[in-house]
Amino acid sequence: MTGARIERLVTSGTFSLDGGTWEVENNVWLVGDDHEVIVIDAAHDADAIAEAVGDRRLVAIVCTHAHNDHIDAAPALADRTGATIWLHPDDLPLWKQTHPDRDPDAHLVDGQVIEAAGADLTVLHTPGHAPGAVCLYDPALATVFTGDTLFQGGPGATGRSYSHFPTIINSVRDRLLSLPPETKVLTGHGDSTTIGAEAPHLEEWIARGH
Repeated sequence: MTGARIERLVTSGTFSLDGGTWEVENNVWLVGDDHEVIVIDAAHDADAIAEAVGDRRLVAIVCTHAHNDHIDAAPALADRTGATIWLHPDDLPLWKQTHPDRDPDAHLVDGQVIEAAGADLTVLHTPGHAPGAVCLYDPALATVFTGDTLFQGGPGATGRSYSHFPTIINSVRDRLLSLPPETKVLTGHGDSTTIGAEAPHLEEWIARGH
């Protein structure tokens, strides 16, 4: 049984791509115990995230994808804590738009497991919202962290550069809806859901398109 617990921090800022900018609120997820922790998506506010980490050792900053609203605070948080920034290499072009002078520290690979504080987060490469988008699944926590790949009510947006609707549908169907239906879906924005709640709507999403 895992000893890890999940904490949620909501931070506010902007998302910019293709010449547009929007106000957004992001979920920052902390997975860990009293001693060490992983941050999933260091969004907007390095100070607030560092405060949530407290005196625990920050093992890793895992980026579900490289849209600026999910990575803008990652370098500052890494510099402060010494944590490793992980990103799938297919999202490096997006990363470079936000951080041209700072590379991620390590590349995520489909199937790898990131461990901390009793949590075992398996990387699932789920392109579509972004080429290097990943989800992080921990069976012991019965939880998948989906970034912007799957939300309550459907898949993430695919109307902008580097995104592709048929690809995200394949990712959701093949990599996520095959998980146990009771699996909690903790998203990059907004409310949580479950795999079982979202699975029946797949055909409806395909018919509606993006």
